[in-house]
Amino acid sequence: MAAVKGGDRVGKYLRDLASRLDDSEVLRAGFLEGATYPDGTPVPLVAAANEFGDPAMNRPPRPFFRDAIAANGKRWAKGLGKLIHAGNSTDKALALTGEVVRADIQDSIRKLATPPLSPNTHKKSAKAGFDKPLIDTAHMINSVDYEVRKDEPAGNSQ
Repeated sequence: MAAVKGGDRVGKYLRDLASRLDDSEVLRAGFLEGATYPDGTPVPLVAAANEFGDPAMNRPPRPFFRDAIAANGKRWAKGLGKLIHAGNSTDKALALTGEVVRADIQDSIRKLATPPLSPNTHKKSAKAGFDKPLIDTAHMINSVDYEVRKDEPAGNSQ
């Protein structure tokens, strides 16, 4: 059986790394509470209707958010690990990761092309100067955001 050398150094490194982590901080990314359109419509409501579809409005699903997670989720996790390993505090590492997540969600919105706009919507949108799904006034794409905050204990969420 081979002997493990440097175990004390590895243990010290892991204890040091653990002491820098604050597991009560969380990164929330997407459409945050309080984001609204000028008429007061909640942006998260519109984003969800676009993501999952809204049959009552004849709106098909356009899964930009799920696509962003599927395409980038592993990279986000690895990047966060590298940031913490490099000595960043938890809140700084989460904030830097939040910047990347926000950009990737916005990129997913920009790239989404299917299903295309209906002919009626396309006609209306051409007059307004856009012809792409999910981008009308650009309010939704500009509302993608993130925050790093202390996690709420279970049972205290709103």
